[in-house]
Amino acid sequence: MRFKNYLGIIFLFVAATGCIRPPDNFPSVPSITFESLEYVPTSGPDSLIIGIDFQDAEGDLGLEATDINPPFNAVNYQRDAAGNLITYSKRPIEAPNYNPIDWIIDPIVNNQVVRDTIWIKQNPNQYNIFVRFFIKRNGTFTEFRWQDPPFFTTFNGRFPRILTTEEGQSIEGNIRYGMLSSGWEAIFRNDTIRVDVEIQDRALNRSNQVSSEEVTLRQITR
Repeated sequence: MRFKNYLGIIFLFVAATGCIRPPDNFPSVPSITFESLEYVPTSGPDSLIIGIDFQDAEGDLGLEATDINPPFNAVNYQRDAAGNLITYSKRPIEAPNYNPIDWIIDPIVNNQVVRDTIWIKQNPNQYNIFVRFFIKRNGTFTEFRWQDPPFFTTFNGRFPRILTTEEGQSIEGNIRYGMLSSGWEAIFRNDTIRVDVEIQDRALNRSNQVSSEEVTLRQITR
């Protein structure tokens, strides 16, 4: 089955709410708990929605679309010993074959379009929510890696800034993170799955990892 039939188009949608609290006993590193996992079939792409509760002492949670400068840049361009961008036609032996995660076509580098296919490495700090999927087979959970063939994608993403004021205020609240795809049922069918989640603040402090219960899509259908 072809990739486009398996997965369809991926969309992410996020709703984050928070309230300001006194800073006593709130962690500097974000702390989260798993709140819910819901599956919502629709006439279009279906939704898998994660709910997590959070606490953070500084309130520096969230990234906007304009947060694209280091350390939040999307990719790092690979260069040779002379400092030149590594192109696909001149790739070294250790470079991967073409795929849309490791190579980019005609990127803008230093405000100039480079008319070539360039080797890149994804920067994990472009995201602030990290999602991993696991399937239970023969009593053992194995990670389902979206970044591997044939999908070459990720469900990591961004939630927006929760505070619009200056940082330094402790907050707690809830994040609902929705992932849309036409392929959930084609891939997971009646399998038992688990979803692991982490978040990260703008100081690049990674939260604890939390896990959903062991569920099937049917069990969490809304």
